[in-house]
Parts: sequence; structure tokens; C-alpha cells
Amino acid sequence: LVNVWPEEATGFAPRDLRYRFAWTYPICFSPHDSNTLYAGGNHLFRSQDQGNSWECISPDLSHNDTSKLDYSGGPLTGDSAGAEAYASLSSVAESPHRKGEIWGATDDGRVHVTRDSGASWTEVTPPKMPALAYIGTVEISQHDADCIYLSATCYKSADYRPYLFVSRDSGASWSSISDSFPQDEITRVIRADTVRQGLLFAGTETGVFVSADDGAGWTRMQGGFPVTPVYDMRVKHGDLIVATHGRSFWILDDLSPLRAAGSGLIPPRETVRQCLSWSTGLFDGDGKDYSPAFGVEGASYKVKNPDGRSQRRYLDVGENPPDGAILFYWLDESAEDNLLIEVHDSDGALQARFDVSDERLKIDMKPTAHAGLNRFVWDLRSMPPVRLDRSLQDRPYQPFAREGDGPAGVRVVPGTYRVSLTAGGKTSTHDLVVARDPRIDVSDADLAAQYKVAKALTDSVSDLYIGVNRIRMMRKQLTNLKLLVPSIDSQIEEAMTRLGEIEARLVDVHRETPRDVLRHPAGLDDTLMDLRWTALIADAKPPLQVAELTDIVTGDVQSLLDELDTLVEGPLAALNATVAEIGAPAVSAAAVGAPKTGW
Repeated sequence: LVNVWPEEATGFAPRDLRYRFAWTYPICFSPHDSNTLYAGGNHLFRSQDQGNSWECISPDLSHNDTSKLDYSGGPLTGDSAGAEAYASLSSVAESPHRKGEIWGATDDGRVHVTRDSGASWTEVTPPKMPALAYIGTVEISQHDADCIYLSATCYKSADYRPYLFVSRDSGASWSSISDSFPQDEITRVIRADTVRQGLLFAGTETGVFVSADDGAGWTRMQGGFPVTPVYDMRVKHGDLIVATHGRSFWILDDLSPLRAAGSGLIPPRETVRQCLSWSTGLFDGDGKDYSPAFGVEGASYKVKNPDGRSQRRYLDVGENPPDGAILFYWLDESAEDNLLIEVHDSDGALQARFDVSDERLKIDMKPTAHAGLNRFVWDLRSMPPVRLDRSLQDRPYQPFAREGDGPAGVRVVPGTYRVSLTAGGKTSTHDLVVARDPRIDVSDADLAAQYKVAKALTDSVSDLYIGVNRIRMMRKQLTNLKLLVPSIDSQIEEAMTRLGEIEARLVDVHRETPRDVLRHPAGLDDTLMDLRWTALIADAKPPLQVAELTDIVTGDVQSLLDELDTLVEGPLAALNATVAEIGAPAVSAAAVGAPKTGW
């Protein structure tokens, strides 16, 4: 057990103790030496041997008013159990710019600084600091060694006003930066952004506030954050991490929108490419789901937002960041009809395209385009395969089982991608770095091999479904043609039979519901999808047999599609020539696509 001064304090008046420590006393490591640890009581202590020994490097930095350090409680039962110590350090920080410059603030309204590792100390308390204020934070700017911020509160003296100060000359003078702050807020903590100078965050008794102009103006941050006391905050890895008195951690993912200025696409942060468990989303049905994936507990349910988009809410676990790259962009005015997001790889090949005017896009995959700040998540997948057009399928009834959206695109490989946003006739572009998952031991070459196989399978699925859509469209036309021209019934029947034979080898034509997979042999599309699933189940190079079978099956698909083209160019062309002589409508053999997954 590491204890700075292991003296028994129970039952003693704090003034009778050699050293006083608050219930939550400040501790911090030196930014210049990870072996140097500071701990604050009424004195500042330093350890350089992992807490085995401690050196007192300051005088008593508090007011040490013994009239306020009496035995508490009574008259029958005392309260001096160790949590009642007063007049001690409440915040300690060593300058990241100058080694040995250490700042200390107390819970009774004093601020000191040493510039020689504790050999001498100077009081630099702001003149307008209220008496006996609890100074919760000393924050040193990452951009300016002489810029120091303080947060304080005096609610114990029935003063509920905010107290935020800044010094731009290393404590020689101070200015208030809480004049525009709501005057009924208790300010407990202030933090400065590590990237954008002048971007500040303040935690209060009711939430978090932000200033983009070094404290001249303040705005409450909401976005689902509850009304709760905020006791500490940190800017880490581009996120704002908030600790509340409710003993919960909240994280504002990605401060890029607050750091950026101007309209258009905001530079996206590096995104780690992750391969989630194959069972993720397997239980994603209506009502409550009790497992995000096999072996992962957590109940959740989906809700529809007013704009029609769906959102998953978890009942008993925290929420993970979105699985993909978060793209923020600012629009000066609404662009509901003319906003386009495109992603190209380093070779210039288009990987993803999201057009708000594309009616094929599912609402959850459409970028928002309202005036102000917008947020869109690209799932790091390339374009998905074409889907079967269900409207062309003859069904005696609608199945009860819910039909899925079809396969998604293939997750792109690590690398640098170019993201472009076009809105209102203006285009802005930025690079997006997709990084390999650092937890997985896999090479870029292996991931590239995986992508090549999966992309070949995905393209083959598209070709297959386009072919099946063509067949079904032609069969519908031929059925109508039989009614119009019964004199060529035999030719029509022959064409329909040959089309049906090709279709039956491409897909399971007997399947009546999405779960009806056991009564008849699988189609080539099932084989392609199973191979794709096998190739993508983990971040790894697919086994050789997967690549070998991929070549075989994609070759079989292409052979059948070539057979279809031969049928179209031969017997069907002859049939259309006959139909033209009669004056009936020809059978169109044009490629028929269908909405892609989510597009």
C-alpha cells in the first residue's frame, strides 16, 4: 500500500495532524519524468521511487486557519473520520513546457507556483478570487507556457456564481473569463483543448460548457448529456472525457468539429478498421434484443427518430462508437437535394458514393443535409453488390420471415482515402486515413489478398443477380407476349424453358421464404455468399482453398451468363424478329439492375 504519510487520523482534529489530506487529494505524474509522482496535502510531496519514499517540497500552501480545522461533529458523535480535512491542495500541475515549474491551488482559495522544483514558492492568487474558494483546477495551456487557467467555486459560502480566470503572463496578472457565463452555475473544472488554442471546456454542477474564443463567450453542450455535476474532464486522443459525480464516464467522440472553422467537410480523424464478430447484429430484430453478439450480454431496442432514421439504445451496457469513419461537415444553408459524398482510394478508384437525391438509398444511409453541423458515418465498405429485384419474383404469398437487406460491401483495406463533399455547387475534400487494428497481427499484404478475393466474389454476386433480374424480366415479357401472339407459343415456351434452366442453376428457384434453405440444393449465389462470409470472417488472409473455389465458382457463374448472352443473341433475337413482323412489342434483354444494399 502506497501512503504518503500513514498517520492514523481518525478522531483527531485536522489542526493536530502533521499533514492534512483531502478525501480526494490531487496526484499527478511529471510530464517530463514518468518516475516522478506528486501528491498534494497541505504540503506538496514528491516520490521518485514508485511511492516507496516521499519528499516534502513545499511549505503549507493553505491559509492554515486553525479556527477552521477543529474537531467536527458532536455533541454526541464526532465526524472526524478522515474526510473532513480542510485547507489542503485541491489541484496540482507541472508545466509541460518548463520542467520544475509546478502550480498548486488549495481548497481555501490560494494559488502558488514554484519554478525551481519546490526550492522556493510564490503566491500568485488572483486578486478577485473570493475568500475560501475551492479552486478545482489549475490548467496550463499546451500552446503557451505563460497561459494558465483556473476554475473555482465558493458555494460553501452560499456564493453560487462561476469563477473562471486566465493569466497570460504566468500568474503576474489575472482576468476573469466567466463574465458571459451563466451566473448561477458552480464551476468545478476547466480544460483547454490540446489542438485548437482558445477552445475551452468548463464543467459545472449541471453539465459542460464550451468556449471557442478563449472564454469570451460560453455555450452549454447538450447532445444527450444529462444534467449532472461534472467534477473532472480530460482532452485525450481527440476526445473529451468527462467524469461526473454520478460516478459515470462520458466521452464526446472526436472534437474535430469544434476545432475546425469554416463550412464544408471537416478533416476526418484517423479511423481504425475493425472486424466485428460474425454474429454481431444477428439478433437485430423488432422489440428488445438481449445479445449484441454470441457471448456478449446486453439488452437493446431500436427507436425511430423524427427524421425516420433508426437508433439503437442499450438498456444495461454502454454504447460503442460507430463502426466506421465519422464524417462531420458544416453547411451554411440546407442542401437537401444536392449533396454528394464520395470516397476514392489512393489510385482514384471510387469506393463509396452517397447521394441524397438517390431514392435507392435507405434513410439510415443517406447523409443529412441541413444547415449547420452534420454528421455521417461511412462504414468503411466499398459499394455493395446488386440485389435481386423482389418485384420480379413470382410468389403465391408474402413470407412471415423478415427479409434482410442483402450483403454489404467489402471493408476496405488500410490506407489513405480521399473524401469529397459536394453541396451547393461547392466541393471540399480531405484525406481519411484508415488504420489497421493494432490488436491484430496481420499484414497489409494479407488484408489486400483478403480484399481481392472478397471483391471478386462480391462482383460475381452482382453479375449473377443482374443476370437473374434480366431473366425474370424477360420471362414476364414472354408471359405477356404469349397472350398477345398465341401463334408463336412454341417459340416462346422454348425461350422461357431455357431461361428457367439458367435461372435454376444460378439461384434456388424453389425457395419460398428467406429461411427455406434445406429442401432444395443451394444456388450458385449461396455458394458465392458463403465463400464471401468465410473469406471475411476475420482479419486474415483467406485459406488457399477459398481462393481456389472462388475461381471455380465465379467461372461457373460467368459461363452461365455467357450462355444467357448466347440465348439472347440467338433464339431470342430470332423471336424478336418474328415479333417485329407481326407488330407486337419486342422482348427487351437489357441488363436490369436493382437497388444495391443501402444505396
